[in-house]
Amino acid sequence: MPAKQKDVKIEKVLSFLNEIGIDVVEKELEDTFLPGLSLGSNCIYIDYDKLLYPGDILHEAGHLAVTTSSERKLVGSSEMSPEWPTQSEEIVAILWSFAAANHLQLPLDFVFHPNGYKGDSDWFISNFSNKNYIGLPFLEWIGLTLSDDRALKEGKEAFPVMQKWLRD
Repeated sequence: MPAKQKDVKIEKVLSFLNEIGIDVVEKELEDTFLPGLSLGSNCIYIDYDKLLYPGDILHEAGHLAVTTSSERKLVGSSEMSPEWPTQSEEIVAILWSFAAANHLQLPLDFVFHPNGYKGDSDWFISNFSNKNYIGLPFLEWIGLTLSDDRALKEGKEAFPVMQKWLRD
């Protein structure tokens, strides 16, 4: 990793992804949807020389995390459905990245930077900060977290605390 890109926030994110089982591979990338990032089989490819928004790493990790383990292996291959990610998976990846930022104690504008999310970064920050967790029922349904009611019944912590980080 070039010295100019090596900062505490990136190191924190990379350590977290390693802990939860998402590989990060440094690789030179050509044109990609997000500058300096691409997804592969259960991994994120990063070209640090082209990476503009390090918080996008968590968003891309969210895509892998909310995808079934069998489909995660297909990411980046011709076998992966061209409909992936679905709109529901997109919103859940966004919510997952909020939980990850919260867990890592990163500022929300690290992930929800002004140049992302089709200009709706402030909208996501406002909603999530006010506990309007768009996509929470799906995130709970796939077994990653618990709503307030269910957490209370089970004696566990509710979202944004995650019960686990990767979908089975």
